[in-house]
Amino acid sequence: MDKSLDEFVTVGKFLAPTEAQIAKGLLEAAGIDCILQGENANNMLALAFRARLKVRQRDEEAAIALLEATEGGLYDAGRGGFDA
Repeated sequence: MDKSLDEFVTVGKFLAPTEAQIAKGLLEAAGIDCILQGENANNMLALAFRARLKVRQRDEEAAIALLEATEGGLYDAGRGGFDA
């Protein structure tokens, strides 16, 4: 097995920790192992730090496809709100 596929890669960056948590929950619900890095760092200097959502490299394509599929749905993380 290729060990590089187990390394974590960034699939999303978020200014708001809440949006990062929503995206993380979406991936976890789909069975994709993920971590958030720096989700609380942006509380000090919000524009300087973004929370990074990371997945294993082997799950990168599926994670990106899932995150992109939610854009324009009921919740649009890019706009930071509900479309209802």
